[in-house]
Amino acid sequence: MQRIYLADDDSDDRAFFSDALSEIPIATTIEEFNNGVDLMSVLLNGENKLPDAIFLDLKMPMMDGFECLSDIRDLDSLLEVPVIIYSTSFHQKDVDRLKDMGATLYLKKPSSFNQLKTLLHKCLSYIAKNPSEKNTQEQQFLISI
Repeated sequence: MQRIYLADDDSDDRAFFSDALSEIPIATTIEEFNNGVDLMSVLLNGENKLPDAIFLDLKMPMMDGFECLSDIRDLDSLLEVPVIIYSTSFHQKDVDRLKDMGATLYLKKPSSFNQLKTLLHKCLSYIAKNPSEKNTQEQQFLISI
């Protein structure tokens, strides 16, 4: 079972994501956060089991996705945790910057529920591969339909 963390300040987007996640054929559990500060608090608590993946919105109050990603990648204990940027915004400059900062994938929020299910399945299937399988393929950073 894949353990997923989702940090997004929009409650409708979190519900949309959770509903889509529950309908894909990959067993998951999800923990939701409405800002980066709460996400980092849980990640820094050594008593919590680390997630298999973090989906991170960029535009959040208190601590945005860029700051969260930077903090996550600064910690040795979190270096191996995949971080998927999950955002409505799409500017090539930001996408390139996030890749350079250590994001694993970039998932632009789709408007269709079925598209979201397809994209989540792509992301989680990629994450579930063992490292040797990942290294034999050219990784596509931007996940889209």
